[in-house]
Amino acid sequence: MRNKRRRRETGGMNFSDRLGKAIKEKNNPSVLGLDPKLEYIPESIKEKCRQQVDNAFQAAARSILEFNKRLIDATCDIIPAIKPQVAYYEMYGIEGLWALEETIAYGRQKGLIVIADGKRNDIGPTAEAYSMAFLGKTDIFGKACRAFNADALTVNAYLGIDGIKPFIGDCMNENKGIFVLVKTSNPSSGQLQDMKLEDGRRVYEMMADLVREWGEPLIGENGYSSIGAVVGATYPEQLKELRKRMPNAWILVPGYGAQGGTAQDVAHAFDKNGLGAIVNASRSLMCAYKLDRWKGQFTHEEFAEAARAEAIRMRDDILSAL
Repeated sequence: MRNKRRRRETGGMNFSDRLGKAIKEKNNPSVLGLDPKLEYIPESIKEKCRQQVDNAFQAAARSILEFNKRLIDATCDIIPAIKPQVAYYEMYGIEGLWALEETIAYGRQKGLIVIADGKRNDIGPTAEAYSMAFLGKTDIFGKACRAFNADALTVNAYLGIDGIKPFIGDCMNENKGIFVLVKTSNPSSGQLQDMKLEDGRRVYEMMADLVREWGEPLIGENGYSSIGAVVGATYPEQLKELRKRMPNAWILVPGYGAQGGTAQDVAHAFDKNGLGAIVNASRSLMCAYKLDRWKGQFTHEEFAEAARAEAIRMRDDILSAL
């Protein structure tokens, strides 16, 4: 039974319901990961931007933004969400952060759900500052201003509730969401996440139980919470187990495509009605023209057209497995 007692009405649709609506409207539970490297971008774009400005960081940021916009334009009628990975913008300094801000704004302009993949992790006022930057508002000379204005943010909860409270507050007050790292897709995740506790649970199971507890006050009309979890496609058995353990949590599933996760693997993240999860692909969409299945059909200059073709194939692949 859904816990509505402590759910706060804020005058708008909460993140969980907005995400569910976006997925249903496009009949597609996938997300475009925007983790751009300069090597992914055609020379024609980079050369044009180098001609426009002398500063290397500015030219890189402009190249990234044009690359992202063309990917978004090509897929926004197919894919309901984008997930820019913040590190790929931070490495280009302040200009890279400008590209991130512009990418988020462009995604929202196109009606997409924007998940900032920042994996933020701190406590108290510092966690509050991270949350203000991506989910809430910052008080600037008496005016409440939004910085990056994402719809959701990935967070690392291994500092406990002290590091999560500020994010939960903005989820409630601003109708935003977070995805908590529970079982990640990387090969060494088991070094910590698979360790057994005294009560017999593994660390990732304990984290899943906390996500379920934290998410109860934010369960939406669709039965899912705005407090979700990140569980990798590369561990399908744990994904199946965690779907049952967190019945009200949206699961963000990385690892499909380039990391080896298949549609059959990610299918474990969904409930019996085919809901409750959103599957990320980054390189396999951004660089789809390189995939064997599309070789010879698209050039590097046609990266956006290739991404569109792969986005349709990915959607149909996942839906066929549900």
